[in-house]
Amino acid sequence: MASILLGFEIHQPLRVKHLPGPSEHLEDEKLVDHFFSSNGLNKYVFDRASQKCYYPTTHILLELIDTFKGQKREFKCAFNMSGVWLEQCEKWQPDLLELFRQVAKTGRAEFLASTYFHSLAGLFKNKEEFKEQIKMQTQAIKDFLGVKPSVFINTEMIYNNLIAKTVEDLGFKAIFTEGVDRILTWRSPNYVYARGPVSENDKPLKERIRVFTRNYRLSDDVGYRFSAKNWNEWPLTAEKYSIWLSSTPGQIITLFMDYETFGEHQPEDSGIFFFLKALPWKIFDWQNLDFVLPSEAAQKYEPLGEIDVHENNTISWADMERDTSAWLGNSMQKMTFEELERLETLVKQNGQQHIRMWRLLQQSDLLYYMCTKWWNDGDVHKYFSPFATPHDAFINTITGLSEIKVRVIKELALMNVKKEKEEEDLKTLMKGLEAKLETIKEKTKKPKKKSEETLKVTAEEKPTSPIDFVLAEDVIYPNTYINIDTLAEISNELKKRVK
Repeated sequence: MASILLGFEIHQPLRVKHLPGPSEHLEDEKLVDHFFSSNGLNKYVFDRASQKCYYPTTHILLELIDTFKGQKREFKCAFNMSGVWLEQCEKWQPDLLELFRQVAKTGRAEFLASTYFHSLAGLFKNKEEFKEQIKMQTQAIKDFLGVKPSVFINTEMIYNNLIAKTVEDLGFKAIFTEGVDRILTWRSPNYVYARGPVSENDKPLKERIRVFTRNYRLSDDVGYRFSAKNWNEWPLTAEKYSIWLSSTPGQIITLFMDYETFGEHQPEDSGIFFFLKALPWKIFDWQNLDFVLPSEAAQKYEPLGEIDVHENNTISWADMERDTSAWLGNSMQKMTFEELERLETLVKQNGQQHIRMWRLLQQSDLLYYMCTKWWNDGDVHKYFSPFATPHDAFINTITGLSEIKVRVIKELALMNVKKEKEEEDLKTLMKGLEAKLETIKEKTKKPKKKSEETLKVTAEEKPTSPIDFVLAEDVIYPNTYINIDTLAEISNELKKRVK
């Protein structure tokens, strides 16, 4: 029996404004609103997607979950929601968020961990920002939906051995990626694998994180080709699709697609909603098919081999190349990415107030808009981009990064000037204190004991009597010098006078 792992990608970016204008006189807390549209384009796109896709699709899925709940074979699915999508949903469509809470309560849907800002932080040399965003996203899923993710999917399914090892170290059971032919070679994507090695003495295969590889052909039949009338399999029906699934060998068939496929990319009049409603019914007509959650698949299946992807050969689910060229394929994209990476230490150590702005500029969508591919994938990039040209996207994004950099460096310079002044003032103060201390030492210095030579007086200087000597002697208190012989003479003299 083959298990179907059905997953949906749910993300809407916060887009950068087109030529936002001068910002040097703005206060730091107003910088994000200045560069990112709040209630303009972002709200319009989110509300449109909500009405055309999010609400109707979620209602259908919730109905399917309830219909087959408690049956021998149940309907199950998984969702990957970005943190910025959750923020927008809470702000503009709180009822939709409540609908997803109902889905989460059924226990038949799993919510995955990812990067909070749908970023390329996993490609940074330093993986700390990557880890921080994963923890932020995990916490957001817990806060908004009341469940804790145990399976991970990186932004756009970007994957290599090091990324998988980083996720494994955070305690996740499994990770998704694309079933790329050049990596799988002769192998099928319809089996569970383990990550490739990162060191000579790595863990045994069975102890490494599980890897689910997306069957991109079957996924894209729905996601891209469903309404293409020039496709030789058009029209695609639930019955036909279930036959393909039933005849597909393997342990697990991973189907993952954009949530906007339903109602947005594939319009309602294409029959996409009817297809989704009918699909589980037709799948359950076949005894060798069922649905499984990602965490269940991680427990159920042992890895049959490893997916060995070196950092220099990183894969993703984007475009025909299925690599990172959708975001890092030209000089504009590389420059932006390198600037984002360089700013991490500067922002985190000296510009905490700019961290959110820096992280919003990490959204992979902003780099995606800069892509200059002009063959089959070019139309897809243009469809999603709010900018007229890739160069407009670059100018607006790099302007935001430059503003952060200038402000942090200026603040750092002011801090250094202030620090130098404080150090100079401290040195001056210390010198003053040292001078005062020397003066006090001189005043409180103990007088030296008079030597015997000093105490000797000439016969002309000697007082006529011991009492006169004592009275004439200079006394310094409290260290008064007392001569015992003189004291004895004084005593004898006093005795004579008393008599």
